[in-house]
Amino acid sequence: MNSIATAIPAATTTDAPELTPRERETLRHIASGRTYLQAARHMGLSQHTVDTYLRRIRAKLHVHTTAELTRLAIALGL
Repeated sequence: MNSIATAIPAATTTDAPELTPRERETLRHIASGRTYLQAARHMGLSQHTVDTYLRRIRAKLHVHTTAELTRLAIALGL
């Protein structure tokens, strides 16, 4: 098994391409330690929109915590 497969569940690695470019960007900002508000400001969006993107990411990839999101972002090279 490669390191990505061991870092996140197999189902998650196959679902990763389903993320939109804005969802990937949002994930990158949150994984780098930014708050929802900071990510929103960097992306020129409202905090509510960032929250929506993160809810979609969590639903698509079946992750529930920021730590899991961060681990996923690292595994995806974001």
